[in-house]
Amino acid sequence: MENDVVTLCCPKEYCQFANPLTNKFCEKCSTPLPKRYLWAVDSDFSHCQPGSILDDGSDRYLVINKSILLDIKPGLLPQMPELDDLEQIRPYLKLIPYRCHVPQVYGVLNGQSKQEILLLEKPPLIIDTDITQVSLCSSLDTAWSDASSIRQIHWLWQLANLWQPLTLAGVSSTLLDPYVLRVEGVLIRFLELRFDGEKPGKLSQLGEFWRKLLKDAKPNIAPFIQQVCEFLIQGEINSSSELIQVLDQGLRQLGKFQTTTIKICTKTDPGPSRPRNEDACYPPSDGLITKMSQDRDLAIVCDGIGGHDGGSVASNLAIKTMEQEVEELTLNGHDGIIHPFMVLSGLERAVATANDEISERNDKENRQGRQRMGTTIVMSLSIDHEIYIAHVGDSRAYWITAYSCYQVTLDDDVASREVRLGYSLYREALQHRGSGSLVQALGMSKSTSLHPTSQRFIIDEDAVFLLTSDGLSDFDRVEESWDTEILPLLSGKTSIENVAQRLIEIANTKNGHDNVTIALIHYHVEYSEPDITIAVDLSGLLPSTELDIGDNNDGFINNQKTKVMVENKTTKVYPIPLQLFVILGLSLLAGLLGYWFKLQLKSPTISPPTNVSGPFPPAPTQINLDNLSPNAVIEANSSIIINNKTFSPKSLFEVQVIERKASTNAEDDREVVLRVCEKSKPASKIIKVSFSELRNLDVSVIQSNQDSCKK
Repeated sequence: MENDVVTLCCPKEYCQFANPLTNKFCEKCSTPLPKRYLWAVDSDFSHCQPGSILDDGSDRYLVINKSILLDIKPGLLPQMPELDDLEQIRPYLKLIPYRCHVPQVYGVLNGQSKQEILLLEKPPLIIDTDITQVSLCSSLDTAWSDASSIRQIHWLWQLANLWQPLTLAGVSSTLLDPYVLRVEGVLIRFLELRFDGEKPGKLSQLGEFWRKLLKDAKPNIAPFIQQVCEFLIQGEINSSSELIQVLDQGLRQLGKFQTTTIKICTKTDPGPSRPRNEDACYPPSDGLITKMSQDRDLAIVCDGIGGHDGGSVASNLAIKTMEQEVEELTLNGHDGIIHPFMVLSGLERAVATANDEISERNDKENRQGRQRMGTTIVMSLSIDHEIYIAHVGDSRAYWITAYSCYQVTLDDDVASREVRLGYSLYREALQHRGSGSLVQALGMSKSTSLHPTSQRFIIDEDAVFLLTSDGLSDFDRVEESWDTEILPLLSGKTSIENVAQRLIEIANTKNGHDNVTIALIHYHVEYSEPDITIAVDLSGLLPSTELDIGDNNDGFINNQKTKVMVENKTTKVYPIPLQLFVILGLSLLAGLLGYWFKLQLKSPTISPPTNVSGPFPPAPTQINLDNLSPNAVIEANSSIIINNKTFSPKSLFEVQVIERKASTNAEDDREVVLRVCEKSKPASKIIKVSFSELRNLDVSVIQSNQDSCKK
């Protein structure tokens, strides 16, 4: 492919010097030279000689092979599609939060038939260091047989997590096409998207597709995958959230055979041009922590906003609050296990709490407008073989593997918002004035208008997560230096302390306009294939929680739970006579009327005699949000039905999560996750119910301690 005549132009507007293709920096001004390889959708440049310039009138695209191009003028804005064509590319735009998996639209070029050809950036490619050899990453079905058992389940887990957002975007067929499903180490990556047309994909089709992989599955997980496929095809697993929970079981069992050592190193510096440091981090700067995966490790980076001492106050207040909230969250697990849904929602609540602490401080000090102090935040929580990332603002998290560097958070700025709404391509949005302005940060307003993002990743290989403020990430400094500065940490050629120091130096010398704060989380993983055969257990699954992200205000499509749709879990459906529906309806109506009259009469609650023994001597109280806190215990006063399951009188439930839905303070707009305390109902160990529904049931909150359900 190498062509000595072809040159790579400097991206700097006032330079544009022509450099040899193999250069990493401009020979004239030392600006980094980005090499943007592009995938041309539905195109074939076989008629062009590899190494030649594509004859499209722009003189900017170098032909690598029949569908891969290299932009040799990366400083110029590519040709943008016509407004009429935006509908065809909108799924790519709305899926930008998933850009680790989904390539993004770079621009278009005019084909021979004058039809626009879509160019996608960051496709799944293998690129030699001298850029003379470029090829596609292996397809999933090709790489499958060589993967470990935990990696095979992990790949399926990623596909399950992508099912819902891709279905909402009308491109779930992508997950059923073996050609576009590529693997880059641990990550599933798409070559391009496949549109569903009038008939969206079904989970049963996913089961049929996965069944083709069975012959090369590892023996210890083949029965597990076969069961999952059968449950999908038969409809026993009828939502992606249930599928994720089942795959979690497999990962949890295999995770016992994985030993992970975690090192965390933090560092903060005021930088050469700022009089004070408004950033903050946890653990405190220059700290080094080494732990095993059984421990739960927290790392936080905050970039303060507000000038004078305001930014420093906000960032440190956020650190203090998050540390307390996360400590309480990690203590609430049962049998040492915290359900992932509870971790994700708990982190978002913790961020909201930190926001309100700063906002109340602003109100108390009468800070208005630009005087209000605030902070961005990005944090990680390591639990066993998982890492959870939460963020607000433009402080970022990067995932560095032996293969590449992936930005896993999406900045809360104007440019990203335009893309998520489907209004503009990212390269074009960056040209707009104020594109980097933040649309949200902690402390600016009440948490009812805050949209924190939480994500979850599985760790099954050595990796480094970098949390950083924009003092380092601005001007793509991480992207340009990860392979020389961070990658050696994975091969044991340097220490985590040296990497942290080098990143601070890069931020100060190549940027230098701001404070800089980083946290490095290094995972060293050792895995041995187990002899045991794992199995599926459908009991105890949380009710299905699918994201309703169709027409929300900001167009977010990510792991943020803007609105949770609760499905009633039924594994088999039997026809029910109409008469039975009538009888049940009349019985329910009579019960509701009786309960309504009971409330109208305002009958006083009868306290039990003082000599009654048992764990609940105090009188029950009516349901309200003041007494419905986590660990509160609820007792059924009569037979009740929750999510199509009948519970007898005196049934006990422990409150685990009280989740406020998107942007509202209304009491009715809450969701409550309950743990059923009766061992006789293992299939209903965890249930989910809206607050309004719970309030209308014949139940009471019993004043008790955290251990009441265990007695």
